Amino acid sequence: MKAKLQSERRHFGLYLYAALALLSLLIFPFVGAEDLCLRTIWSDLSQGRVSQVDTEIFVSLRLPRVLLAFLTGAVLAVCGNAFQVILRNPLATPYTLGVTGGAAVGAYLAIAFPALNLSLGTVTTVQFMAMAGSALIVFLIYVASRKRTGISTHTMLLAGVTISIICGALILLIRYLTKPGLLVSLDRWTMGQLDTVGFESLYAVAALSLLGLLFIALSARGLNHISLGEDLAMGHGVDVARVQKLCFIGGSLATASVVSVAGPIGFIGLIVPHAVRKISGFHNQRVLLGCFFVGGAFLVICDAVARTLLAPSEIPVGVISALIGGPCFVYVLLKLH
Repeated sequence: MKAKLQSERRHFGLYLYAALALLSLLIFPFVGAEDLCLRTIWSDLSQGRVSQVDTEIFVSLRLPRVLLAFLTGAVLAVCGNAFQVILRNPLATPYTLGVTGGAAVGAYLAIAFPALNLSLGTVTTVQFMAMAGSALIVFLIYVASRKRTGISTHTMLLAGVTISIICGALILLIRYLTKPGLLVSLDRWTMGQLDTVGFESLYAVAALSLLGLLFIALSARGLNHISLGEDLAMGHGVDVARVQKLCFIGGSLATASVVSVAGPIGFIGLIVPHAVRKISGFHNQRVLLGCFFVGGAFLVICDAVARTLLAPSEIPVGVISALIGGPCFVYVLLKLH
């Protein structure tokens, strides 16, 4: 009876997560410094036109921003769970392996030296350089941690920490060489931002993110066994090396794609997986799906707070997520202790 109740609670949790995600996507496009008329927007869209100011704000600004926030939060939460499992470290995040450091160096170079023009279609120079920096870091970590039987997670973790320190030094050097007028732009990117106009900038990010999440989803069953130990997983016939590679490549690809646009938004990849496991248990197929819904909804809510708390001014969304995630992080540390 107790097992049945736990199973029902875990399935109910998934329904609750999905409902929360759906409500966040339906409600928060209408939340902001400027009040929007739902009737006007519905009338315009039902006739296939964008003729009113409210509709223009909704279609060009609010909806793309909410979708970007949801995608970013979902990616960070899912990748955080995957890295916590494969690294056997409950404090691992999507940024543990240095992906953010590489993205930051690339973005800083693009912002500090505007003469660089490497944009490709809808992908801006900052996005392109950030993704290139992340890709380079991922390649270096993979080469350093590769071994015959798979990937050495200990070497991967140490390489990630070391490269993050090096990237931090490069960031300080770039800031030192940057013109004072551009420092605000550097700080703005570092604090996380979801400013986007139209859907064009979302296409490449969404495609790469969903591809990375697909790699992780294909590894969900293997993650269940790896969470109990690599030796035990091998004994159950799991190709541990394949699961590690899929999660590492998929998680790094998805994280790099959203960080290139939104910047390094912290704590979501750390806190959300723990919160979801608390309700849904440790079955990774449920946890990954729950992380997708909860992580997306959480960042959408944080962005709504960032847009409205000091309206018409905006607070960087990374500040809001840190203010909420910081106390939660302390709570996780105390629980682990």
